[in-house]
Amino acid sequence: MIRAVVVDDEKLARERLLTFLRGMPDVDVVGEAANGLDAVRLIEDAAPDLVLLDVQMPGLDGFGVLKAITKRPQVVFATAFDEYAIRAFEVHAADYLLKPIRRARLEEALRHVRLRLDGETPAPQLHELMQLLAARDRRYLSQLPVHRGRQILVLPSEQILWFDVEYRLLYAHTDGDRYMTNFTLKELEERLDPDVFFRAHKSRLVNLHHVRAIVPWFGGRFKLVMSDQKASEVELSRAQARALRGRMHW
Repeated sequence: MIRAVVVDDEKLARERLLTFLRGMPDVDVVGEAANGLDAVRLIEDAAPDLVLLDVQMPGLDGFGVLKAITKRPQVVFATAFDEYAIRAFEVHAADYLLKPIRRARLEEALRHVRLRLDGETPAPQLHELMQLLAARDRRYLSQLPVHRGRQILVLPSEQILWFDVEYRLLYAHTDGDRYMTNFTLKELEERLDPDVFFRAHKSRLVNLHHVRAIVPWFGGRFKLVMSDQKASEVELSRAQARALRGRMHW
């Protein structure tokens, strides 16, 4: 049995897919979601074999869902806009469906999924899929999915003061709180606007819009004083101090 999840913010489109899938004897629908955040929680909890995933959704779109999850399902994208077809295939989705979805076309997509699940067609790992997506889409992130316990929140990037690595985990710091993320510091450095986010240290990335002051520290080093209520200090390495001095002329 193929354990499937359907994700679409349009109720009628979602119900159409569910009706088709429930008529297929080797498909077991284990859940549905109407937005990206619920989709991430559902995929993490249900660990389906297949996700039929809408591309355009409010808050967190289909590509954002893929970035946020840690599970490794097969993915079939669905959207009303065929401009996303190239992107869908470039991230090695099992297939791509254009709305309104026809039953025969869905059955064809399921055949592709079965081949992958049977090992007859190799499927890329999720990190490879996301690297391909990142190479295609160089728009800077304006929102980031972060974790608080079992909750997945979406934060505007401008609200994040800095990122740092602690025990191999990456945390996003806001004014008065911090959240774990599934990104690496290198990924964020590539996906966030370099005019705003600066690599202050090998384990820290800071939002220059939230730097209140640059203060001397011992050994000829400096610290960045952030604009949060605690006036938090973030270490600036010697090499990056020279880079920042050249950039800001201080």
